[in-house]
Amino acid sequence: MSNKEFKDRVLSWAKIINVNPKEIQIRKMKRKWASCSSNGRLSFNEELLCQSLEFIDYVIVHELLHLRYPTHNKMFKLMLDIYLKEAEKIK
Repeated sequence: MSNKEFKDRVLSWAKIINVNPKEIQIRKMKRKWASCSSNGRLSFNEELLCQSLEFIDYVIVHELLHLRYPTHNKMFKLMLDIYLKEAEKIK
């Protein structure tokens, strides 16, 4: 997947989730697949682009939800499950 295709996918998910990331970065990361800063910057590991679409979607949705729910609380986990199940139905 190209960087542009990946960023377009992030923006598509952002529209579905109704959040607005301030910046989307794709960069080399040593220990994480992605991160979300408190000011709305999403950073994704460049190695993610070579993974399965299911895993890519999981990481994207996970990070986008942090724009609304900063911690892994019950609501975060519930919304993550809901969005990922909807993605499965669409496929």
